[in-house]
Amino acid sequence: MSSVPYRDRAVGTRHMVSSGHHLATTTAFQILEAGGNAIDAGVAGSLVLSVVQSDFVGLGGVAPIMIKPANGDQVVTITGLGKWPKRASLELLNQEHQGAIPEGLLRTVVPAAPDAWLTALRRWGSMSFSEVSQASIRFAKEGFPVSDFLSAMLSNYEDDIRRWPENDRIYFSQGRAPRPGEVLRQEDLGRTIQYMADQEDSAINVDREEGLLAAREAFYRGDIAATMTKYHRDNDGWLREDDLAEFAVEVLPAVVSAYKDVEVYTCGPWSQGPVLAQSLRLVDGLGIDGYPHNSPDYIHLLTEALKLSFSDRHRYVGDPNFVDVPMEQLLSEEYLCARRKLIALERAIPGMPPPGTIAGYGAHSVHADDASSEEFRDSTQIDTSYICVVDEVGNIFSSTPSDAMASSPIIPGLGFAPSSRGSQSWTDPTVPSVMAPGKRPRLTPNPAIAAKGNGLWLPFGSPGNDVQPQAMLQFLLNTFVFGHRLLEAIEQPRFATFSFPRSSEPHPYSPNLLQLEGRIPETTGSELTRRGHDVAFWPDWEWHAGAVCAILYDSKAQVLEGAADPRRSGSSLGW
Repeated sequence: MSSVPYRDRAVGTRHMVSSGHHLATTTAFQILEAGGNAIDAGVAGSLVLSVVQSDFVGLGGVAPIMIKPANGDQVVTITGLGKWPKRASLELLNQEHQGAIPEGLLRTVVPAAPDAWLTALRRWGSMSFSEVSQASIRFAKEGFPVSDFLSAMLSNYEDDIRRWPENDRIYFSQGRAPRPGEVLRQEDLGRTIQYMADQEDSAINVDREEGLLAAREAFYRGDIAATMTKYHRDNDGWLREDDLAEFAVEVLPAVVSAYKDVEVYTCGPWSQGPVLAQSLRLVDGLGIDGYPHNSPDYIHLLTEALKLSFSDRHRYVGDPNFVDVPMEQLLSEEYLCARRKLIALERAIPGMPPPGTIAGYGAHSVHADDASSEEFRDSTQIDTSYICVVDEVGNIFSSTPSDAMASSPIIPGLGFAPSSRGSQSWTDPTVPSVMAPGKRPRLTPNPAIAAKGNGLWLPFGSPGNDVQPQAMLQFLLNTFVFGHRLLEAIEQPRFATFSFPRSSEPHPYSPNLLQLEGRIPETTGSELTRRGHDVAFWPDWEWHAGAVCAILYDSKAQVLEGAADPRRSGSSLGW
């Protein structure tokens, strides 16, 4: 039973939105009510997230998107991830920064979110950029009341944010973090979005697509691009005009995995989507439906499966435009059978397991001396948000927009920091996600869509860095294996392993660490400790444990159910 048994559910028969902030949810819902489709609404909500959750989402950040068109076309992904600038130098990072990717301009990759949003609008939307951006412009220029969560984040990371003059000016204008309920204004950000809309308006009389392209040109070739590149040139950054002008996101088929009769569509190996895909396939052969939910056996088996997937991620997964990623082999039943044999019910695999062996790929392993117990700031572990939308005809939008402003400077006059996602690359040449000019980092945000039978669809996702696929896996099993209603599936206590090198700089590695939410009994923690896990307890409702948002769409009954995680400030709304 849910810990809040009488909390109402968002249920409707027309359309539904669930996102990481109520203003984004309301904005997307209003777009649907105005006649827009799920893609229009999803982009509008994402733009609002870049304003009202700008501690976690940036206008110049990343925005991986997954779309299921209502017309029966296949599920597609929009990569929404930028490349390292052409002038980026691995040699400089190794020689002058001891192999670290420092906070600041030297972790900037090309901003991808605007192109992802405009690509989605152009190919699957029905509205103009001006129409879907009005709410974000208003919240930026006129301000919005700061949530308890945003106030806490700004307070917690005040020292990090105030290193950069513009960040300090915008977020600490009163010499302190804004308190809950106080109004935060980001006028420069509002003017930047307005400029894109104005450029569209000047061209839209010709053609809707020409208008959207004009908005894109404003960002990647116009005044916005000029301001970004001048700042980089003046401050020893790497971003230049040709990096922006030549950039384009990719539209790709999703990776398809399955757990019994549930198909799951994940993002490809340009992200950590393969972790979710492979973990599902691994647990499908472990008989986990025969163990009590969140029992020691259940938690142990899921943890070991995740550790195997993270090990393979570290060994094989990187930008597929640069790295030959053996996705077919990683998801093959023969390979997965061999991996499952490493799992013992009574004993945890020490540290991170060795990666699997695939013909044609040399051996590689993480040695014990790679372990890192150093202290690191949470701000280095970039977080994010999430939004999903289903409209009346069955279009589905699922996206995890991201990129914070605590580790990079906001560009004066623009109101946003270009993507700092370079922090999820490596400088170790033996790792597939090692940085290189024109290469993309291995992205943690990975929206997903699940399907069951002939009519159930489930867009879902979560923030949480490396916890994302772990929270998503647990939610999915809660829903389809244990039969929890959507909100109950989200509310169930979570756990997360950190027994692998983490995605974000400085890539700390905590062998055997297994975090449990406080609502999991201490006796369970003791038993897991006996099996070799280094158990530590989070508080009862820990925001680091992810914040799943989801919509369950029964296309046969035409009923939609939405839910948002109480661990953060999300909401769902439908009709």
